[in-house]
Amino acid sequence: MDKHAFYQQAVQCVESEIDFVEKTYQNLRKKPAKLLREDFCGTAQTSCEWVRRSEQYSAYAVDADPLVLQWGERNNLAQLTVSQQQRIHLIEADVRVAETPDCDVVLAMNFSYFILMTRLDMVAYFRTVHQSLSSDGIFFLDAFGGYDAAKELIEERECDGFTYFWEQASFNPISSEMQCYIHFETDEGIRMDKAFSYFWRLWTLPELTEMLKESGFLTVDVYWEGTDEETGEGNDIYLPTKTGTADAGWVCYLVAQK
Repeated sequence: MDKHAFYQQAVQCVESEIDFVEKTYQNLRKKPAKLLREDFCGTAQTSCEWVRRSEQYSAYAVDADPLVLQWGERNNLAQLTVSQQQRIHLIEADVRVAETPDCDVVLAMNFSYFILMTRLDMVAYFRTVHQSLSSDGIFFLDAFGGYDAAKELIEERECDGFTYFWEQASFNPISSEMQCYIHFETDEGIRMDKAFSYFWRLWTLPELTEMLKESGFLTVDVYWEGTDEETGEGNDIYLPTKTGTADAGWVCYLVAQK
């Protein structure tokens, strides 16, 4: 059982994520982004997808955990061509102090930045991102919420060869701090409890927008997923909007322009 391989299959869809980043940057800047920085990169799967897209694309992947970076190097970067490997750089560091060239795009995905629990820490991080972007750079984040987001619950989803469990084990409404876990169970019944553990703060979109603007970003837009008229489910098309829907659970993108 490889928890990182399971995570990549169950949680991440780097192809659609990079599709969104490429398209949105092109629409806003009328040119392609070339240099990307992936904060809280984990296995650097997103950065690998980025450098695959074009010979002109390069990436810096930053994470403080050396073990997950080593896994990414052995399993994801190893699948790249020599040329692609030369255009991706793994950096073991706290994202708030990592030094990289000025980037066209910085990503903070999978809600990883929610580990910053105070406004002071979050603004400090957002300011370092602002400083690390080129003059026309864009910061992309995802966020989640909805009236189920503050509940204690367990959700499960069948994957290829295993079942994925998302557990919201506790939530403190006074501080908005929550403890979450990811569990896996193979089709043979072998279980991996607490494969991943997250203790973070459930930040709201108004809070995040205010902190991004306080950190120097001129424009912050929420990109909300549309709805398929036939199924009533999300259609994987995210567009900027001022009004969302009061769903039980939602995921959206924040796009902050320098």
